[in-house]
Amino acid sequence: MRSQYLCKASKPCCLFFLLLIFFLLFLSYGSTTAAADGKSTTIIGVVIDEDSRAGKEQKIAIKIAAQNFNNNSTNHELTFHFRNISSGNPLQTATTADQLITAEKVQVLIVSQTWQEAAIVADVGNRAQVPVVSLASSEISPTLTHVRWPFLIQMASNSSKEMESVAAIVHSYKWKKVVVIYEDDACGDPGTLAVLSQALNGNGSEIEYNLVLPPYYSSSNPQGFIGDEVVKLLSRKSRVYIVLKSSVRMARHLFREAKRIGLMGADSVWIVTDSITSVLDSSDPSFVTSMGGAIGTKSYYSEETSSFKELKTQFREIMKSDYPEEDNLVPGVHALRAYDSIMAISQAVTRLGSHENTTSKTLLKGILSSKFLGLSGKISFSDGSLMDSSNIGIINVVGKSYKELGFWLPELGFFKNVDQISNFTHSMQKLGGVVTWPGDLSRVPKGWTMPSDAKKMRIGVPGRTAFEKFVKVDETVDDNSKYGKKYSGFCIDVFFEVKNILEKSYPLPYEFITFNEDSDGLYDDLVLGLTDQRNESFDAVVGDITILANRSKYVEFTQPFAESGLSMMVQYKHEPSKAWLFLKPFSPNMWLATFGILFYTMFIVWSFERKSNPEFEGPFRDQLVMALWFTFSTMFFAHREKVYSNFTKMVVVVWLFVVLVLTSSYTASLSSMLTVQRLEPKVKDIETINKTNAVVGCDGDSFVKDYLTNVLGLKHIKTIRNQTDYPSEFEKGNIAAAFLELPYQKVFMQEYCNQYTTVGPTYRFGGLGFAFQKGSPIARDVSEAILIISENGVLKGLERKWFPSSKNCSASTNTDSLTIESFWGIYLISGVTSTVCLLIFIAKVLVLRVNKDQNQRNQESGDIPTEEGNWRKATALVRYIRNNNNRISPVRRTPSFYRGEEMGSSRWELVSPSEARGIRQPEIRIPEHSSRPPDIQIPIPNLDSIVYYEE
Repeated sequence: MRSQYLCKASKPCCLFFLLLIFFLLFLSYGSTTAAADGKSTTIIGVVIDEDSRAGKEQKIAIKIAAQNFNNNSTNHELTFHFRNISSGNPLQTATTADQLITAEKVQVLIVSQTWQEAAIVADVGNRAQVPVVSLASSEISPTLTHVRWPFLIQMASNSSKEMESVAAIVHSYKWKKVVVIYEDDACGDPGTLAVLSQALNGNGSEIEYNLVLPPYYSSSNPQGFIGDEVVKLLSRKSRVYIVLKSSVRMARHLFREAKRIGLMGADSVWIVTDSITSVLDSSDPSFVTSMGGAIGTKSYYSEETSSFKELKTQFREIMKSDYPEEDNLVPGVHALRAYDSIMAISQAVTRLGSHENTTSKTLLKGILSSKFLGLSGKISFSDGSLMDSSNIGIINVVGKSYKELGFWLPELGFFKNVDQISNFTHSMQKLGGVVTWPGDLSRVPKGWTMPSDAKKMRIGVPGRTAFEKFVKVDETVDDNSKYGKKYSGFCIDVFFEVKNILEKSYPLPYEFITFNEDSDGLYDDLVLGLTDQRNESFDAVVGDITILANRSKYVEFTQPFAESGLSMMVQYKHEPSKAWLFLKPFSPNMWLATFGILFYTMFIVWSFERKSNPEFEGPFRDQLVMALWFTFSTMFFAHREKVYSNFTKMVVVVWLFVVLVLTSSYTASLSSMLTVQRLEPKVKDIETINKTNAVVGCDGDSFVKDYLTNVLGLKHIKTIRNQTDYPSEFEKGNIAAAFLELPYQKVFMQEYCNQYTTVGPTYRFGGLGFAFQKGSPIARDVSEAILIISENGVLKGLERKWFPSSKNCSASTNTDSLTIESFWGIYLISGVTSTVCLLIFIAKVLVLRVNKDQNQRNQESGDIPTEEGNWRKATALVRYIRNNNNRISPVRRTPSFYRGEEMGSSRWELVSPSEARGIRQPEIRIPEHSSRPPDIQIPIPNLDSIVYYEE
């Protein structure tokens, strides 16, 4: 009975307990559950690789952050479900995430695996509408990430910023080609490869080769496989290696094998990214030492904040107790990101409150609205991704540790200290820190396979050239020659001078290899020998190589050491002398001006001399003829007539200077024309060639033939192999013109300047230079050396040595007529001088005429002013004594002299000094025995009757 009673009584109790259990289970399925102490609980699932250093740091940091929050919060509590999944197993990671959502009912998932695995977990979270926090860097743009995975939250910055910093380092040191090494995973190529390639191309560099390594866990013998793959790098020219992405296990074998085969030596460059630098602090010294000399990019965070120091203390204790095998007890960037992710979740839960019906969407929105200064940097989100404004640190691995070189920001570039961002630069070399390079190299590595005694630089030299002054290969075996052949010429000497400069910085062992081809296009084939398209490749090509755009696509050209262009060369035609050539030295305007100033000077001379010079006496016509004859004779300096007027003398002096200049210029111009007038080209321009379908010649080994056909449209072209064949081809009439590049044309014209000339335009090209393989840093050094020898005069000396100027060739064969613009100055001087003298002469004549008329009126009236009469008498006396009566003839009122009024007639003549000697002077007698000089008696004429003229 009792048992039955108990059984009946237990039915309501059992039903009650069953209902209570179902009620509690129902509450547990909500987004937030009530704890025993009244707190709301948020369940978080964590998928990490606890076997890795990063996983250990993340787990400890999550525990510390949760513990700090739970201890300080009175309304909320965070609980965790940790799952340990080895990295590189995306399928297992996705299964584990799904199990946590369905079985453990987690509200938030945290995944710390690779980005590819995080993307798979994000797909699981999208289906279940559960927020997924990724601690791995994204490899695609944030916008695309948010559209595809709206429930994904990225706590690590996008990798594009880091790839830009790597490209900036490469550009800073001017490395043109790089080799990218990365560890593959189940999702194939990493998206960062495309980002890096784009960043490198933007800075003028490119990826020469991608070395793809399989996932470490998929290889049974990773060391042997990696060794076989690394050996392939020896066949590549680039020695700049970028480890884009690698696990620590894979990186250990990679650097060990690279060092074994010599890729960690001089002129090699290794750049590692955050996937390796983030674990350097916790790695064993042997691994760090194997990376000696490498440059790395590293996420920067401050270790001086109080929050970091507090975390560091807690981290040490837990790390020491949970993982005693670990030596490094300092938290890294992985721990800081994990800690900040818990801080973002806890702040979102706190803002939502305990009484709100929290859903996954509201929790996601709350996390994305977080804004605070975390341990890893500023925490704020846009499109589900972290808006990272933190600096990228640049480190250099030295010995068993590393040192900081500086920092980088895309907006600024490189800078030394975060506290002095204003002092930024775009060059790593200007940061001031000394970089320790692989092999302890003291200079910046070339990042290229440098020649050595074991493997010399192979230099191709054209074995056949049309102009041997540029490159000549003597095939005769020379015991004293280094190569059994003798190499000479202008281009070879330029290379030797450049080599001497380069060897001051590093050795440059080389060997010349003669390149011969029977077909046309020798130079194009020689340049292609620098590419991988040919079986036998060169490292460089030395010779008269023209820099062309299509060649620059495949090779690296140096700075040009000689100009280049293409012009047409034709023969001179010999014509008989022209009958009126003697008029050509002066232009028509020049002739008119010359005759104009001639007749004007003639008029001036006639005006001054017609009364005072007996040569100009006679009828008016005779006077003009005499003036014209006198002026013309001065042009040949053959005049013999005397001139009496000072004005005439002044005019004639200036005119003789004009005549001297004109005759000298005329003689020089006519002589030049008599020499040049027969040197006219037979063909005027290229249009004549096209109209007449004439045959033209060119060098068949160069690009010229294709240029004439494709660009200039010429059809009849004959190739000529040697410079000595051009004259014979012209003489035989086989060619009407020849197209030569400027350097060759100068050499040819030095010998045949009087027989040939150039016509038409010059088609310019890039010049003559040396060619190297694409991306070769030696090409840049050679360019700098060419500039040095250009500036110090060495290159000019080589030009004088190989291309001496010819004294028989004039600089120009074009002689133009002389124009008035070159002589208007002397014409102006002559005209002004003559005009001024004429004006002064006219003024004096007018004054004398006025005085004469006044004297006549005074004589007729008998009234002569006393003062004026005395003054004129004194003046006449002084002139008489000074001139010894040569220029003044006093007039006495005696029958033997003309009277004053008669002196105005045209018969009165001026007396020259020579004629004055014949005039009998007053006799002065001195007594023989006089004790003192006798008194000199000078007969003074009647001064009232003296009339004189002055010029």
